[in-house]
Amino acid sequence: MTQTATQAAGDAADAVITARGVRRHYGPVRAVDGVDLDIRRGELFGLIGHNGAGKSTLFKMMLGLVPPTAGEIRIAGVAVGGPDFRAVRRSVGYLPENVVLYDNLTALETLQFFARLKGAPASDCAPALERVGLAHAARRRVREYSKGMRQRLGFAQALLGKPQILFLDEPTTGLDPEAIREFYAILRGLRAEGVTMVLTSHILAEIQERVDRLAIMAAGKVQALGTVQGLREQMDLPLWFEVQVDEADFGAVRAALGHLPVSAIEARDGHVAVQCRRESKMAVLEALAVLDGKVRDIHVREPSLEDVFFGFSD
Repeated sequence: MTQTATQAAGDAADAVITARGVRRHYGPVRAVDGVDLDIRRGELFGLIGHNGAGKSTLFKMMLGLVPPTAGEIRIAGVAVGGPDFRAVRRSVGYLPENVVLYDNLTALETLQFFARLKGAPASDCAPALERVGLAHAARRRVREYSKGMRQRLGFAQALLGKPQILFLDEPTTGLDPEAIREFYAILRGLRAEGVTMVLTSHILAEIQERVDRLAIMAAGKVQALGTVQGLREQMDLPLWFEVQVDEADFGAVRAALGHLPVSAIEARDGHVAVQCRRESKMAVLEALAVLDGKVRDIHVREPSLEDVFFGFSD
């Protein structure tokens, strides 16, 4: 797993969620196979991986829904599944991937039902609906809700009791682009309040600029851990430059870069695409700067989270 000893020590000191040697076996299947993890207080932490990588199983163990075969998980210093965990669990909210609700209840009645189960005050229900944008439909029955509205109602349920830790499993399923933007705006507000959030998502482009750190899981193990930019740098994936020049000046770009260790120079639809290693970035920019106004624009494309993900999980 890619993480320095100094980083690991700092994470452990600030951690509100810790996992040590966590395993979960189903017969010969090792769904989670020796996970060590520290999630800091007040951070938005992403957990990504292929289907079957072990993400959902790890979620369920963190919530105390499934016991580990070996190892230990602690939340706020308390062992998950231990005698003191019930009190801690009241400070945890959970949005499952597949939200199951009672169709005959209204949204407000749904939250009142979950508030009683969770021991949260009924006065939390209306503000939770307001926060997720469902106040206008509070008295509509759930059977009339669209998939996106059901997802938002599930999110409101997770917010009951003002949890200090949120587990969000594929939380934007069924949401349109505007609702996704509003969802992450809510998460930013929660993070400012010191709430710790752990989420999974298959939509990597959606989370790459939004999570503080992430873990990439494969075959039940954490293969990489860090910030998106840190993982890019660790993998040393190449950069792409898109250089906007007139077609007549393509040759000048090639000549300016001919002495540099670039791995590709291609003419593409009105620009020149240049690929190079990260350590050559400034040399490429300096070489292009001397082209006396021939370059109209330069766009540098960093490797996407998808590029990083496939690099670590393949």
